[in-house]
Amino acid sequence: MQKNVLLAGSLGGIVLVISTLVLNGLLGIQARIDMKTIPAEQVIYESLKEHVIEPGRYVCNPALTTEGRFPNGEPVFSILYGGMGHEAAGTLALVGLIGFFIAPLLGAWLLSQASASVLASYPRKVLFFVMLGLLLAILGDLPKYGIGNYPLTDVVLLGINHIMIWILVGLVVAGRIHGNKAVT
Repeated sequence: MQKNVLLAGSLGGIVLVISTLVLNGLLGIQARIDMKTIPAEQVIYESLKEHVIEPGRYVCNPALTTEGRFPNGEPVFSILYGGMGHEAAGTLALVGLIGFFIAPLLGAWLLSQASASVLASYPRKVLFFVMLGLLLAILGDLPKYGIGNYPLTDVVLLGINHIMIWILVGLVVAGRIHGNKAVT
């Protein structure tokens, strides 16, 4: 069973990498959400470089009203600075790649521990991974919505993107994990 889990998880990792490259690299789904351009970007960049020195998340609110409240209808901006530049891309890609294999391995192991009735049915095993994708979308993407964060349409697109990827991973992993438990 451990060999099946390792093989299924590794295949799932390969599918995760390929589907992410296709959906986000070639089709640019994530980039359209995370890397929007703004007019006068260089001017804004220089201002941020001068004023945002420490890594962290910053929120830029409008000036308070005379009543001491934030005015309705005014935008709130968030700035996220991780403390590094493009030189870190290679290292971060390697860390991400490791995660791309650990997540499907963990999913394959969780599936291997599922009930006999789940393991007896390919559609139920795929549904298991659909639910993992849904859980990741709810816990990972949904909290990105709100003031100084993503608009709702972007959050929904991110969630759909992640669910689609986990469906593809589930289609592969489900075919490799077989149940040994007796169905009752």
